Amino acid sequence: MPARRLGAEWVYPVTAPPIPSGAVLVGDDGRIVAVGPDGEVPRPPGVPAEHFAGAIIMPGLVNAHSHLELTGFAGEVDEPRFDAWIRSVRRLKETRSAEDFRVAARKGVQQCFAAGVTTVAETGDSGAVAEALDELGGRGVVFQEVFGPHPDQCQDSVALLASRVAILQTSASVRLRIGVSPHAPYTVSGPLYRAVAAFARDEGLPMAVHIAESQAETDLLATGTGPFQEVWRARGIPLPEPLGDSPVAWLERHGILGPGLLCIHSIRVDEADIDLLARRQCSVAHCPVSNMRHGHGEAPLRALLDAGITVGLGTDSEISASPADLLAEARLARELAGLSAAEAIELATIGSAEAIGWGSTIGALEVGRWADLVVRQSGDGVTADTMAGRVLYSPDEDVVLATVAGIDRYRRS
Repeated sequence: MPARRLGAEWVYPVTAPPIPSGAVLVGDDGRIVAVGPDGEVPRPPGVPAEHFAGAIIMPGLVNAHSHLELTGFAGEVDEPRFDAWIRSVRRLKETRSAEDFRVAARKGVQQCFAAGVTTVAETGDSGAVAEALDELGGRGVVFQEVFGPHPDQCQDSVALLASRVAILQTSASVRLRIGVSPHAPYTVSGPLYRAVAAFARDEGLPMAVHIAESQAETDLLATGTGPFQEVWRARGIPLPEPLGDSPVAWLERHGILGPGLLCIHSIRVDEADIDLLARRQCSVAHCPVSNMRHGHGEAPLRALLDAGITVGLGTDSEISASPADLLAEARLARELAGLSAAEAIELATIGSAEAIGWGSTIGALEVGRWADLVVRQSGDGVTADTMAGRVLYSPDEDVVLATVAGIDRYRRS
């Protein structure tokens, strides 16, 4: 039974050409029943209908990597060196209460809706974003982080991970999935990587990892040198064995690479790394604004795409890239890689959806997909050819409505 009908000057399915004077019919189960020209989409009697003049209906944006539990923390860490920045973020989090994270997470989710983002892939360790998505009606996957650079920490780290995942699973639903994230090679030992991979397989959980983000990370694994090595030595942590791997090869050595693994950043990857990621059917969360602000450089986006790797866009955290703005990520990705505006929008919608494991159900306006959609003001003179560019360079203030499974989660007053 249809639940609502939305019409607008344009419908932009993303996976199909823009439709002038289009409409979307949503079923009472929250899925799209029909999409097409207004005259061809049924008008069932008694079904509420809205028409948005001068507007575009499109899929909700999908953020492939966020740290919404850190919303509002911008400006509280000012460390130019990445290893020092990592430690400062950890210390900052240790000073915050569970309530601080809950407030930050709710604010972050609400800001997402107002910006036209309806799904997030959150990486964190507080659990607050799972709670916020559950309560506020958002969609996402929450990756529970796990840390432990010393091999002796492995057993305790896995036990803590299992207990936190068990708590998060109480919030799991058709809108909310739970995963795990062994943080990065400079915070996770080889034995812990292997143990987390085994845990994820046993529990049927998706995984995400920060990988190949900085030169310091590469130096630690390749030669046992650099700032992370200095930290490890001071803490009595043994060097990775054997030395000589790239970050991607290190993951392969420890059984992490595989279908659906979300590789966050993936900046310092060469041809062999890219080939390995493609063969193992991994996906990538590309965060160009954060990458550039940390001085890490530019991920080889075009090479990743040409290799057939699924790539989505993420905002990272407000501490590293403030304000969190997914369309700003799409614009920078376009400029750095020479993408078309349509390709950039695809990265922020269907590309991100596929990267985080939701590719068959969100990210496009198609019959059978969830009605996670956004209505944006289009302005005057928009055409099918200029549609993607108009959306790409539009401000958040153009968002009129955001729905998840056909239910309003934001409406501009």
